[in-house]
Amino acid sequence: MIEVRGLVHVYPDGTRAVDGVDLRVEDGERLAIIGQNGSGKSTLVRHLNGLLRPSSGEVLIDGRPTADQRVAELAAQVGLVFQDPDRQIFAGRVRAEVAFGPRNLGVRGGALDAAVSGALAAVGLAELADRNPYDLGFSKRKLLALASVLAMGTPSVVLDEPTTGQDLRGVERIQALVADLHAAGRTVIAISHDMRFVAETFARVVVMEAGRLTLDGTPAEVFAASNWEALGRTYVEPPLASRIGAKLGLGSTPTDRELVDAIVAQRERRLI
Repeated sequence: MIEVRGLVHVYPDGTRAVDGVDLRVEDGERLAIIGQNGSGKSTLVRHLNGLLRPSSGEVLIDGRPTADQRVAELAAQVGLVFQDPDRQIFAGRVRAEVAFGPRNLGVRGGALDAAVSGALAAVGLAELADRNPYDLGFSKRKLLALASVLAMGTPSVVLDEPTTGQDLRGVERIQALVADLHAAGRTVIAISHDMRFVAETFARVVVMEAGRLTLDGTPAEVFAASNWEALGRTYVEPPLASRIGAKLGLGSTPTDRELVDAIVAQRERRLI
């Protein structure tokens, strides 16, 4: 379980990036954090594995304050995939990059080989295991950074803008990975500007504005028409399906099938 209590983070230049956040994430939850750039999303999640420390308040992982733990200890609990993979990748071979994390957690021998192979297969990079990471395109480097965290087997995985640079197949792969992590009982937290990805993939959504949490609920609740004004203040547009669904009386999270059926029915009524 992850618990954030009254978290405040002020950067050396005086920027108050997180301003009194309270957040509880249960084991196995799928949580998306949305909001405009600069709203404090990345600052918040970097407290979960100790990369940043609170100016005040506290963060607890399974009841233990992060302030009492080293980053190396927290890395075994919370794996963070950065928005920019080039801030995370450093090894000369894809396989070595993915092996680094689990090896530092004490995984060795066949277990290490299995963790690396499984993670590379999960992101579709198995055939590129002996390539230099910087010979890969941006989208594949994003997947490599994800594989390096998957291989560590952490109970919680945090994804910062995981769909950036991905085509439809890449987005579907990431959705499948989130589903697999959830099925395995692992917690998944993602920051994303891709509202369709958020609505289709996560069971809970929180909205950040100026360092504070302003909305918290299911995708259907957060993207409901009654919240569009609040979302607009954070420069977040509801998914297209939510806007069409509201006009057709289908609610804020209609399926593609429901949308098609409603549009066909509406067209047929006009013809009659």
